[in-house]
Amino acid sequence: MDISIYQTFLPHDDPKASLAFYRDILGFEVRNDVEYGGMHWITVGPADQPGTSIVLHPPAADPGITDDERRTITEMMAKGTYAGINLATTDLDSTFEQLQASDAEVVQEPTDQPWGVRDCAFRDPAGNMIRIFEVR
Repeated sequence: MDISIYQTFLPHDDPKASLAFYRDILGFEVRNDVEYGGMHWITVGPADQPGTSIVLHPPAADPGITDDERRTITEMMAKGTYAGINLATTDLDSTFEQLQASDAEVVQEPTDQPWGVRDCAFRDPAGNMIRIFEVR
């Protein structure tokens, strides 16, 4: 089998704030920006990794979701417990300093974890957990 990660989806509730975070703070390039039916999808990804993208999507986009489920999703997003992504860098301290200076919401400063990784954590404007691992 030849399988690779192509896209992952993260919900957003403010396209401008999400675009500012992923493009201007994380430095990802915008690959697609689509508005349809009053909703907004933004696809971003690292410039040097054209085959891997994050699709920022409105949580209400799935027609199979009930109003109660939408409320639950909104509540979980606000708490930062609905979705997340793990990213990697070769210089965690420098990356952390840049993100901290940008006003991103710090959840965890760089920490050596007992399971052998060193990481930090932030929340994006929608509350999604962004963990950044140091690749040694």
